[in-house]
Amino acid sequence: MKKIMISPSKYIQGQDVLSELGELVLEFSDSALLVASKDDQARVQKYLDDSIKKNPFKIIYGEFKEECTKAEIERMMKLAEDNGCGVFIGLGGGKALDTAKAAACIGKKPVIIVPTIASTDAPTSKLAIIYNEAHEFVEYFHLNKNPDIVLVDTTIIAKAPVRFLVAGMGDAMSTYFEARSCVRANADNMSGAKSTKAAFAIARTCYETLLEDSVKAKAACEAKVVTQALENIVEANILLSGLGFESSGLAACHAIHDGLTQLEDTHHYYHGEKVAFGVVVHLVLENAPEEEINTIIKYFKTVGLPTCLKDVGVTEPDAEKLMLVARAACAEGETIHNMPFKVTPEDVYSAILVADKLGA
Repeated sequence: MKKIMISPSKYIQGQDVLSELGELVLEFSDSALLVASKDDQARVQKYLDDSIKKNPFKIIYGEFKEECTKAEIERMMKLAEDNGCGVFIGLGGGKALDTAKAAACIGKKPVIIVPTIASTDAPTSKLAIIYNEAHEFVEYFHLNKNPDIVLVDTTIIAKAPVRFLVAGMGDAMSTYFEARSCVRANADNMSGAKSTKAAFAIARTCYETLLEDSVKAKAACEAKVVTQALENIVEANILLSGLGFESSGLAACHAIHDGLTQLEDTHHYYHGEKVAFGVVVHLVLENAPEEEINTIIKYFKTVGLPTCLKDVGVTEPDAEKLMLVARAACAEGETIHNMPFKVTPEDVYSAILVADKLGA
């Protein structure tokens, strides 16, 4: 039995570390393509300018169009090639980061990932989630390596809207439960091998950190200040969750998320918010102890995460809609098949209805 644990080459987290960007870029090239939306770029332009003055390098602004599609990945690759950029910088939220990772992978160039929010565990992984122009999930794109550098400036993250941090808690909360299911099923992780004990320990630490520090971290973010609790939750949302999911595996939580993207009602909700409801469904599917389900629902309600369908925009959950979600969640190749028992669309349909009642 082969076990594999993977991770980015270097992870840097702390206040004002974006000032080190120029120094890090110059380890690879004197010219970089920035994959970032106009809004995200504007939020950090001062920090970018200061970094360039400190360690000068040429930067090409890609003006990311806010969806990780195959066409956008190809556009970024062409921009980098046309401008002689030797390194990609992905800056912003998960979709910009995934686009930068994918373009760098296909273009065989290094990539530096700079999350400006802690809303998902995308920054550390060698996975990109591809959507279509209608914002519907298309596929998981498995890259050939993790990012070369992940640079997490907690000063910037503390100033972002609180909803992003909380959404990251929802995504991170799935890590332990999905890892646990994969270990029980002896399922493959995202690298195609089995989980190490180290990876599963990281997934458990992620869960414990969320229960301990989430409320304090949310308060810090509301005050736009950095505290140790905020540092801990940023690490949980990005690093612990990223290493835990990738090296232990995904299961039902993320499959439910993917199913929910089929409903236009959910398109205004963040990845981690939909995953949070997926956690409740996951626990119902495996008939988890009532105490455990209650702990998670109470946690989600305390921090402000979805626990029922109306919380993710599905106010009229008719059978046709829910079966559409259930069938998509059980599609061939979906991570729900990593559960330690067979799961059918009918099982998912039933679990969604029960989770909705428990969460409401």
